[in-house]
Amino acid sequence: MSERRYTEQEEALEIKSLRRIIAAYANYQDAAERDVKRYERSFKMLPPAHKELLFHLGLKYQRLRWCISMNAAFIMNMLEAFEPPFDMSQYVDVGDHDHPSHMHDHSHVDCTHSSGRGDCSTVSLSRSNSLLDEQHENLNEDAKTHGSSRETDNQKDEEDHMAGCSQPVGSNLGTSQGVDLSCNGDTDASTAAYCQDKDVSESSAVDNVTPRHCTGSLFKLNVPPIDVDKVRCIVRNIVRDWAEEGQKERDECYKPILEELNRLFPNRRDERPPSCLVPGAGLGRLALEISSLGFVSQGNEFSYYMLICSSFILNHTQEANEWTIYPWIHSNCNSLSDNDQLWPVSFPDIHPSSAGITEGFSMCAGDFVEVYSEESQESAWDAVVTCFFLDTAHNIVEYIEIISKILKDGGIWINLGPLLYHFADSYGPDDDMSIELSLEDVKKVAYHYGFVMEVEKMIETTYTANIKAMMQNRYRAAFWTMRKNASRSKAQRPR
Repeated sequence: MSERRYTEQEEALEIKSLRRIIAAYANYQDAAERDVKRYERSFKMLPPAHKELLFHLGLKYQRLRWCISMNAAFIMNMLEAFEPPFDMSQYVDVGDHDHPSHMHDHSHVDCTHSSGRGDCSTVSLSRSNSLLDEQHENLNEDAKTHGSSRETDNQKDEEDHMAGCSQPVGSNLGTSQGVDLSCNGDTDASTAAYCQDKDVSESSAVDNVTPRHCTGSLFKLNVPPIDVDKVRCIVRNIVRDWAEEGQKERDECYKPILEELNRLFPNRRDERPPSCLVPGAGLGRLALEISSLGFVSQGNEFSYYMLICSSFILNHTQEANEWTIYPWIHSNCNSLSDNDQLWPVSFPDIHPSSAGITEGFSMCAGDFVEVYSEESQESAWDAVVTCFFLDTAHNIVEYIEIISKILKDGGIWINLGPLLYHFADSYGPDDDMSIELSLEDVKKVAYHYGFVMEVEKMIETTYTANIKAMMQNRYRAAFWTMRKNASRSKAQRPR
């Protein structure tokens, strides 16, 4: 695949869209502060007797601000480590405030779904925790991030034209998570005590990192709520992939996959390890775990929201539990207590570069269909693992056809996930195609393309769930292991 050269118009569109994503991250704290002010306005509407009964809410709102500042400090350090592939000072006046709504937002529980186009970039994590390889290829993205949110379910979103993921090799930015609280004249005694306990005063303004490519104009953008929720989705995904609190979900979703790979490839040799592709890799934990098993593992991801964060965790963290975030603070619903809403989560639970990865581990940015339809990918992989991925397709038949094409004869396809089709109920002006099949039909399509079922069962699991919340949304996810049958798959190839 040769490096692509952009036209001026294409580059302007790429920069505009990447600027929108960076702006969503950069405006995280302001958006969260607006929510807290809304809570405070509601509190002020209460009759005096009710205010007295709920006097502790004043302290809670200050605690929320402190948690928000901790999350924001991590985000700013993450953005500081990100190196955009374009000069972000260009095309500043090219309609940055326009947010057309011709893309659709669909969801799995507790996480937004996004869609975009962009270059393919391969970033590799070495045992010395540095980026080994960076490429920019002519490939497009058009896929979705798993999850859902009450605020964004079935909302329409713009088509993000994202540029390639290019990160610098640099030192880690440390754990300087700042505190930004306004503990001044309007606080009650309990709030003041909390502020004193946290060593926060009027003069304790935080020296938060301001990323060099986050210009003043980015902080002034009117970021759409859908983009704000995508950032909050990433915060929750960090728990799923990289925190001890996400271990239960990982055991439900990733462990069965890892056990199957271990069973099916017992003789993994260092000189020629088997290869495994993980489309829809998200923040990269499953792909890393597969690499640690002794596979040459490649994660494929389309979302720049995901890629910016996964690169930071994989390449810029110095030790386990280096960072602390507060992932559940953005919803006051279904909490057993305020402490359950405000509880901290440390990550990563392991140091990625100390995880015993196999040489060749990489993350490739780009649309699965565009990247892996190329002739060079035919019969290139020993295994393909899809986890919460199949239902991100416009055309699930095309996904299965490509999986069959890229697997070697006798290759293994392991799948786990529901069929919550992301483009179902799409009523936008472009009328996006959405092929929505039953599980029975999905299996028939797989058999048509030469797959033979070896293991099949249903697994109950959640997706980015708060384990302390009163509401738990669960999936009955389909799990299977299929093998590509050489003779049958060849019979289906076009002549």
